[in-house]
Amino acid sequence: MTQLPSSFLWGAATAPHQVEGNNVSSDWWALEQQVPGMERSGDAVDHYHRYAEDMRLLAEAGLNSYRFGIEWARVEPVPGEFSRAELAHYRRMIDTALDLGLTPVITLHHFTNPRWFSWFNEDAQQRFGAYVRLAATILDGVEWICTMNEPNMFALMLSMSKMAQNKTPQEWMSPTVEGAARPLLPDPDPEIGARLVEAHHAAREILREHTGAKVGWTVACQALTARPGCDEKLREVRYVREDLYLRGSRGDDFIGVQSYSSQEVDEDGVVPHPLGPDNTQTGNAYRPDALGIAVRHAWEETGHTPILVTENGIATPDDARRITYTTGALEGLFAAMDDGIDVRGYLHWTLLDNFEWGHWEPKFGLIAVDRETFERTPKPSLAWLGEVAKRGLL
Repeated sequence: MTQLPSSFLWGAATAPHQVEGNNVSSDWWALEQQVPGMERSGDAVDHYHRYAEDMRLLAEAGLNSYRFGIEWARVEPVPGEFSRAELAHYRRMIDTALDLGLTPVITLHHFTNPRWFSWFNEDAQQRFGAYVRLAATILDGVEWICTMNEPNMFALMLSMSKMAQNKTPQEWMSPTVEGAARPLLPDPDPEIGARLVEAHHAAREILREHTGAKVGWTVACQALTARPGCDEKLREVRYVREDLYLRGSRGDDFIGVQSYSSQEVDEDGVVPHPLGPDNTQTGNAYRPDALGIAVRHAWEETGHTPILVTENGIATPDDARRITYTTGALEGLFAAMDDGIDVRGYLHWTLLDNFEWGHWEPKFGLIAVDRETFERTPKPSLAWLGEVAKRGLL
């Protein structure tokens, strides 16, 4: 097996809105108050105040990296007025990670926007660029920056908003009960995707000018495969759902691959996840092999851009199943590396059981959280992943 370098990143990831709590200036907070039946983030898991404890648990387990985000809605709650206190807060988070020996991987946009902002406004790219330029002032010593999280999924949300459909993005992305099938997602609008690619490229140039970090973005990689005779349909579907964004990463310093499951494509398009007892809490099929499929495709589609696995995990209350799933995912990842694919790290989703975009039931975390007391309880999977990281072997 390929010998992993000492610089290989082993860690976990979070998203600000899902863990911080009381993100009252964001569009998602507003949405939670309006949509009937949607659970609310509220205090979330109070990571905003408890980040040092959470990072310490990660480091003490033997992991060396932590991906977390800066929340734009906190930094710029009203147009053009930036909070120096919030910037200082995120700088303290960066310093805490560095002091604990954790390499920070910073995400600047993870689905949420300030309430006042719209990507459909003519000045959207300029507004985003101004935020990125200010965020860059606190990123000294940061080696990895993701401009946006899953722009293909975000383009889907924007597409649905543009079409003014009755269903919200959260309804399309709703978790289902264990064993049920996940609803099939529609295709994002390629024109919106192209706009996000432009915004990413502009942000990349700002960050390269003002920081010494490696810059990229993360893409939701669905590990799509073709049924017999459906190769052309696969190319068509994969372009609008994934490849447009992977190609947008050509010229980046890395591509963040995010993979959870796999689906087939037939002559009608993407085949829904089958019903079955193995389905995860989000309705995905149990497919640990998806990560290897996704990494191999991203490597080719980006023109051999170095890969950082920025999310991979499973929604399950059964932690032994989490370890089994992650073992299979890492086997596929290591096999891809043995075949010469340049992979720089593996960041598990997620560090903490958290708010899953309108729902609290799905359990992705390596650490359980009591939502009444906020007590943290590391799961066996955290110690297991730490041991894998220390050995560099399964």
